[in-house]
Amino acid sequence: MDLKKIAFILLVLFLSVEAHASYILIPMDAETQENHLKAYGVTYWTLERELKVKWLLNYRGGSFLLPDAEIIQRECQIRGVSFEVISDSKAAQILEEIASPAVNQEAVILEKAPKIAVYTPNGKQPWDDAVTMVLTYAEIPYETIYDEEVLKDELLLYDWLHLHHEDFTGQFGKFYRAYRSAAWYIEEKKNAEELAARLGYDKVSEEKLAVALKIRDYVVGGGFMFAMCSATDSFDIALSAEGVDICEPMFDGDGSGPGYQNKIDYSSTFAFKDYILERSPNVYEFSSIDMTQKRNISKTTDYFSLMEYSAKWDPIPTMLTQNHTALVKGFMGQTTSFTRDQIKSNVLVMGENRTNSEAKYVHGIKGKGFFTFYGGHDPEDYTHRVGDPKTELDLHPTSPGYRLILNNVLFPAAKKKKQKT
Repeated sequence: MDLKKIAFILLVLFLSVEAHASYILIPMDAETQENHLKAYGVTYWTLERELKVKWLLNYRGGSFLLPDAEIIQRECQIRGVSFEVISDSKAAQILEEIASPAVNQEAVILEKAPKIAVYTPNGKQPWDDAVTMVLTYAEIPYETIYDEEVLKDELLLYDWLHLHHEDFTGQFGKFYRAYRSAAWYIEEKKNAEELAARLGYDKVSEEKLAVALKIRDYVVGGGFMFAMCSATDSFDIALSAEGVDICEPMFDGDGSGPGYQNKIDYSSTFAFKDYILERSPNVYEFSSIDMTQKRNISKTTDYFSLMEYSAKWDPIPTMLTQNHTALVKGFMGQTTSFTRDQIKSNVLVMGENRTNSEAKYVHGIKGKGFFTFYGGHDPEDYTHRVGDPKTELDLHPTSPGYRLILNNVLFPAAKKKKQKT
C-alpha cells in the first residue's frame, strides 16, 4: 500500500471518529438519487482507496453505505451524486432491518476495486460502445486491450473484461451487403486481415477463434466477462464452430465447409444451444439466436422485466439486477435479444420480454468464472445505426438500462456467496 492511500485511510478513520462514526448513505431509489450512474463512480473511487463499502441489495434501489469523511462528501457533491449522512446508530438500524429473514434484502461487502479491461480495437470512437461511454461518464478507470494483448495472456492482469461490439466469427459483422463499398468497411477488413497475418494466422476467422478460446480460458480460470450486442452470440458461435469453416468466400477467400451446420458443437458454448446459423452473406444476422428480425413489438411498448431473486440466498443475480425500476426500456442492436428456447438450462434469464418470448439479459457460471450477456447496443438509443450521433449521458443520468452495465462492473468487488438458484 502506498503512502497516499495510507494517509487517506487514516484521514477517513480520524474524521469518522470525530463525527461519532457516521456513515454516508448513497440512496439509489428513483425518488432521491439525482445521478445513479455517477453514484457507481463514487463507490468505485472509494474502493480504489482501499475502503470497504456495503452494497445494500434491494434497499432503496440498491443503495451504497460508505464510511463518512468530508473528502467523500465533497466527491459526491462534485459529481452531482445525492447522499445522506447518517449516524452510526441509524446505520446499525438499517443493517439490522436488512438482516431480518422477513425482508428480501442483504448487505454485501465490496472489498476491492476491480481492474477493468475493455476489448476494443484502436481507432474506435468512445460512443461506438455503451460500456466505454458509461465508464467514462461514471469516471471509472479502464484500460483497452485487443487481440494481440489477449493472445499474450494479458487478460490475467484484469478482474473484469468487456467485449466490444464485435464479430468473433470472422465475417466482419455481416455488414457485407450494406457496406461492402464503404470506405470504413474496406479499411476495417484490411486492418483485420493484416493483424491476423502479423499474429501468424491465415484467416481472420482463425485468429478470432484463438482470441475467443483465450477469453474462454480466462473465464474458466475465474475471470468476469460482460458482453453486449453481437459480441454475445458471435462469441458462442465461434467457440461452437472450432475446426469448421463457416465463412463464405467474400470473408475468407474460400468456400464454407460442406454441411457445416451439422458440425456445430453446442457443448462448447457459454449460453446458447440448438441455433441455426445464417448462411447468406447478404443477411445482416449470425444465427437464429438473435430476435431482431423475429420481434413483433413497437418502440413505445418495448420494455423488458427484471427478475426478482432472493437477496440472501442468491446475492449474485440480485446484485446484477439492482435497479430503481423492475421495468426497463428495450433497445435494439445487431443482436437485440436472445431466443428463449435456445438458451441453456443452466443459464439464468435475468431480464426478459415475455410477450415476445425473448431474453434480454442473461448470466451464467463457467468453470470458476462468470459471464453476463446483455442484448442490444445502447440503452438510451433505441435504433443505434452506423454513423448515428453520440449518446449524451448527461441527459440520462438515471438510466436503468445503463445501471445494469454498472452492476456488472462492481460485481467482482463483492465477497461471493454460493448461488442457490
